[in-house]
Amino acid sequence: MTITIEELNGTNCKTYLLSAGGEAALVDPVRDRFDTYKLVLGARDLRLVMLLETHLHADHLMLGRAEKEALGAPVVMHEESPSPLVDRHVLGGAEITLGGEIIEVLHTPGHTPDSVCYRVSGAVLTGDTLLIGGSGRCDFPGGDAGAQYDAVTQQLFTLPDATVVFPAHDYKGNTSSTIGVEKRTNPRFSGRTRAEYVELMAHLGLPFPAKIQESLQVNQSGFEAVDVGFPQIADVAALPAWSAVEVFARLRSSAPPLLLDVREPEEFVGELGHVAGSYLVPLDALEHRLPKLAGYVDRDLVVVCRAGARSASAGAILERAGFHRVFNLTGGMLAWHAAGLPVQR
Repeated sequence: MTITIEELNGTNCKTYLLSAGGEAALVDPVRDRFDTYKLVLGARDLRLVMLLETHLHADHLMLGRAEKEALGAPVVMHEESPSPLVDRHVLGGAEITLGGEIIEVLHTPGHTPDSVCYRVSGAVLTGDTLLIGGSGRCDFPGGDAGAQYDAVTQQLFTLPDATVVFPAHDYKGNTSSTIGVEKRTNPRFSGRTRAEYVELMAHLGLPFPAKIQESLQVNQSGFEAVDVGFPQIADVAALPAWSAVEVFARLRSSAPPLLLDVREPEEFVGELGHVAGSYLVPLDALEHRLPKLAGYVDRDLVVVCRAGARSASAGAILERAGFHRVFNLTGGMLAWHAAGLPVQR
């Protein structure tokens, strides 16, 4: 028995149905197609056991709380995903079982820090890391063209040449390719050094997707507030940042910064805990709480979340509201843990 792969959307934004032994997984489901997925699962008499995301998307709304609860399946994403809706965080090398068959997780950062590919029997679902004749852009916050080149050349291009490639997007009517074909003919990688690839990706000049601010804000925060003023992507990317070690040192100084944690309450006391003395204001409540923070307009203020994405958006909101000394905690609580610094729960 092998895992069957079927694309469900029929558009340039792709969702894949994986099935084996009566069990099913949806890879990169799009919120607008929610009803279609329910109908397909029912018609095939498949039991949905997981929702696999290749990364946090910027061009469409992912399934929200309501859709996730209606489907009754856990969301699986890489450990660096900023979304609070993730039920299972995985690392590169992890193995997931579907109908008795193995899905291998490959961590392939570059398009986003949390980008992964899912390798199944004879195929690999490459998300936005490797496209047919291309690759995902690296100019969103957290993007890294060098890391993407390494992920493709050192991980994906080491798979057998016959491995079928199923990307998350295609704009030319293609449905699949193979690793061998992409190694030989993909113009982004074929004959290019790492430095040449980085230079190429820095000058693509692509317009940002429509509603990118809304998509990123909703997808990374998990909330559905309609009255939030979404910050501009350039403002989010430009927010100054301090490392975990630097923040820890400044907390012990004579003029410590205020720590503003913008995660959900369950995250604040969850497995990652929080930094002692942090002030919890979930991102969806931030704009309504700004008047209570007015006394800190001219004080160093460090914004904290799980992985540094939600906090960057929150920091941009604070700067727009007139806060003058706002900094992002690089890598969020994941980086704080990696540095071995103390937490409270």
